[in-house]
Amino acid sequence: MKHVVFLAPYFGANIRECLRGLLELEEVRVGVITQESADRVPSAFRSRLDGHYQVRDAIDPAQLARAVRAFWKEWGRVDRLLGYMEEMQLPLARVREALGIPGMSHEVALNFRDKHRMKGLLARAGLPVARQARIAGPDDARRFAEAAGYPLVLKPLAGVGTRHTFRVDGDEELLAALNRLLPSARHPAQAEEFVSGSEHTFETVCVRGEPVWDSSTFYLPGPLEVVENPWMQYCVLLPRERRLAHVERFAPLNHAALRVLGLETGLTHMEWFHTRDDREIISEVAARPPGVNIMKMLGMAHEVDFWGKWAGLMVHERFEMPPRRWACGCAFFRGQGRGRRVAAVEGLAEALADLGERVVEARLPKVGQPRSSHYEGEGWALVRAEETAQVVDALRRLVTNTRVRYA
Repeated sequence: MKHVVFLAPYFGANIRECLRGLLELEEVRVGVITQESADRVPSAFRSRLDGHYQVRDAIDPAQLARAVRAFWKEWGRVDRLLGYMEEMQLPLARVREALGIPGMSHEVALNFRDKHRMKGLLARAGLPVARQARIAGPDDARRFAEAAGYPLVLKPLAGVGTRHTFRVDGDEELLAALNRLLPSARHPAQAEEFVSGSEHTFETVCVRGEPVWDSSTFYLPGPLEVVENPWMQYCVLLPRERRLAHVERFAPLNHAALRVLGLETGLTHMEWFHTRDDREIISEVAARPPGVNIMKMLGMAHEVDFWGKWAGLMVHERFEMPPRRWACGCAFFRGQGRGRRVAAVEGLAEALADLGERVVEARLPKVGQPRSSHYEGEGWALVRAEETAQVVDALRRLVTNTRVRYA
């Protein structure tokens, strides 16, 4: 019997999937640490949980340690302390080390969380990364701009996704980005050389330090380009072919990077570029499951419960996958205009009807809903087909025929 404590600050969709996967494992006892009261735990989970501990701040290591000690006192031991979100990884690692719980150490978590440290380690190991600098003020930023040239990218040192990430094309835009990020010696930012090319993800499963399975997707287009151009729609493509030629060539670089960063057991989400001059560049990697519905697509493509696979990996250090049977894709519908609410959704119903069974799941934008603050937009649709080209065609139809308008 494994005794597992899971950190669930709030019970959003992905947190619920993690928790469901853990609760469906055999020979596992699960308790949650959360900022929610017991009556806010989803009803489907309440009777199956073996404990609930409420904290005020779910990423405060001191509060987490008190909660874990309470479970330890009741259960006699804690075998795993887990969390899904990237922001959780450092505080969870601190508590594991303090209490002697197996799992990712603080040093390894810092390798993944601190993007400057990460890329420094990879560069020193001879792996291909963009030039970078830690920015503590305007003089640092100007020196890097003079050395690397424009365009460049400015972002938080411990950012998540593309939040507060800026492409900078000149001196005025550099000042604007500095005003948004306000870097200082205490809160530095990250500056990087801008890399142009097709952008991909690379998901890897490692068990005791060895890569045992991987997969790669296409971003269509890249997230930063989408953030810069609100009119663009956004897609993620998971091909039927698990190892296309460019993926086969990149895989050894991915595996080498994870060894350098020190990952033992877990699922990672790497972003990387295939440049126009036929080079591979590592962008960054997170020691957590991927977002943008990649977990859903992997489950559909392989006809498995992929969240359940993740749970089994993290608790029992076991992972097996059947062959991939389908190609999948996700189209994200992003609104246009200056308003704060969705005023119209045009062409989507017709596109969905035209695609028929290729659309397997959707969360559709609705008139009246608030404008999203995330680059993924107001809704999405997942498509699946036997051939990659069929999925590409379905995604193209969805994003070219659909218009979401604000007012």
